[in-house]
Amino acid sequence: MMHGKSGRSGRARSVAAVALLASCAAVLGAGSPQGAVLPGAQQATQAPQRGQQEQAGDCDVYRSVPPSSEDGPAVKAVKAKRSLVIGIDLNSYRWGSRNPDTGQIEGFDIDLARAIGTAIMGDPDKVTLKAVPTAERIKFIQEGRVDLIVRTMTITCDRLEQVAFSRPYFNTSQRVVVPKSSPARNLDEALNGATVCAAAGSSAQDELKNRPVKQVVSPENNLDCLVLMQLGKVDATMTDDALAASQAAQDQSVRVVDGEVRPGVMGIAMLKTSTDLTARVNQVLADYYGSGAWRGTYDRWLKPYLLNDADHYWPVQH
Repeated sequence: MMHGKSGRSGRARSVAAVALLASCAAVLGAGSPQGAVLPGAQQATQAPQRGQQEQAGDCDVYRSVPPSSEDGPAVKAVKAKRSLVIGIDLNSYRWGSRNPDTGQIEGFDIDLARAIGTAIMGDPDKVTLKAVPTAERIKFIQEGRVDLIVRTMTITCDRLEQVAFSRPYFNTSQRVVVPKSSPARNLDEALNGATVCAAAGSSAQDELKNRPVKQVVSPENNLDCLVLMQLGKVDATMTDDALAASQAAQDQSVRVVDGEVRPGVMGIAMLKTSTDLTARVNQVLADYYGSGAWRGTYDRWLKPYLLNDADHYWPVQH
């Protein structure tokens, strides 16, 4: 668990995954932007339109409660315990990870989590950041172990049945990462008959159920997929486009192939019963974007690897 900027990591990870990470510590690095750009990223493409995000099912992934600055019962309960606990990622370079030089937790989602927490609590020292594995995100919310999840979480019809979401804050799609030695030129070639890694509980794991792969390997976190690929245990990794770019930026021996599937949007998750908390988060998101802070943190953390302007990734509600 981390408290504010100076807390310590509580990374949830299996013993096997820890061993893998330790064995590859020398391989992982904070690479330069060179070679980390998504194929075709310099040509801005049309952002996913409303209604395209869920090809099956008739839910509206953009729908959320109206923004409000009022403190209802859920917000008052959080303030009474004097700590807003936000679930984050510590395994995704440029989204949520610990800087090895400074020891600080940093990234696009980290900036957003701290902004939301500080706006609601009025004091950054009353914001607690807690590492949550990909596969445990919904469980952590439902069990009350966190109040919010700010962790590259795609809004889906299935997840909307289990938790509430804020308005979307980032457009995304699924991409495939392969070793540079792979002959695969596109997504279909990379997946056909391959052993593919996708984090447990991720949208990529769902997508691979309908793909002609040999086997799907699903560790708790996306970083484990990068390690497994480095060890030659898997042929490819499927993850969202932003995390794919971050992996290619972190390790210059992998690349992102052409092609994308399952356009979607990311949101902030919380209990379905915490309607007023959802409204407060939506107000903070509106203010965060309106002030230019969302664009600023995008330009700082993600633009060197995605190259598109920030507006390409801000979901437009029609």
